[in-house]
Amino acid sequence: MAILIAFDFRLAEPPRARQREGRRGIHLKVRVFYHDRCFDGASSAALFSRFYRERIRGDVEFFFSGLLHRAGALFNEKDFTGDENAIVDFKYSSSPKITWWFDHHESAFLSPADAAHFEQDQSNRKFYDPDFKSCTSFIATVAEARFGFNPAPVADLIHWTDIIDGALYPDAQTAVEMKEPAMKLTMVIESSQDEEFVPRLIPLLASKPLGDILTESFVAPRLGPLLERHRNSVAILKERTQFKDGTIYFDVTDHELEGYNKFVPYYLFPESIYSVGLSKSSFRVKVSVGSNPWAPSEPTVNLAKVCERYGGGGHARVGAISFDVSQNAAAQKAAHEIVEELRAAVRNGKG
Repeated sequence: MAILIAFDFRLAEPPRARQREGRRGIHLKVRVFYHDRCFDGASSAALFSRFYRERIRGDVEFFFSGLLHRAGALFNEKDFTGDENAIVDFKYSSSPKITWWFDHHESAFLSPADAAHFEQDQSNRKFYDPDFKSCTSFIATVAEARFGFNPAPVADLIHWTDIIDGALYPDAQTAVEMKEPAMKLTMVIESSQDEEFVPRLIPLLASKPLGDILTESFVAPRLGPLLERHRNSVAILKERTQFKDGTIYFDVTDHELEGYNKFVPYYLFPESIYSVGLSKSSFRVKVSVGSNPWAPSEPTVNLAKVCERYGGGGHARVGAISFDVSQNAAAQKAAHEIVEELRAAVRNGKG
């Protein structure tokens, strides 16, 4: 069960106290862990770092580290090397080294013990609300109300993270045709295999217009090949997709397509309600489970709960499960079971 902890904005520690500490010349190292290969994850890290520098402490150096959902342990305690360590847009860690946490996923806690640990936290530095469309907008709301942060200079970034993470596009064409700068940046972020790329991009997300970022010398050369790859992925998904009882199923584990545009299935089959897809990367086999934002009838199955049964999670309308790269058969079995469950729900009028 998702847990929402209400927080009293009046209890905020005045940021001036921390700012005075910064003026003493003490150099602070803050390591920010974020959901990697995700526009909202990168944007959350960008917004958190801007907020921290402006309202908590100016004399600080940031280090950005991506986290991915994978089989096995999600965190390595040895990586929490900052004077402060923050996790944004990712699952909760009860490590005493984690000093800040923001998340909006329904499946935010790995165990009941983690949920209980969060409930008992008295730091006023850890926040959770699954009702937000994006973690970026959640951080902006908390930072403004609780710490006096002004989110106006990054309003466009917040606006687009809500659209992209909340699937608030007016139609599938907008989501697939990739015309907006934010959409192009999402494609670049989700497809990047370079561990240094997103950490280099994050400070720009916090300080520059999205259209200007696309012209950066380390970003612009990536666009052409990725747009071509996107067009090819549409053709592959069209060939591989099976549609039955309101539910799409496809398996592209024999192609390098992890990071494909997740709205392509709905673009191809606008009458669909759910989709289940298998993809593969160098370190995992991923089962992606989603619902059509423009479905002819309202999806009712909570996909986060479905994915949790297999060790995954997500939101009510979109979720995923990660298997070890050697567990292709287990991933296929899970995908087939979920497809049948969703198709049965649609047939029985409970979709």
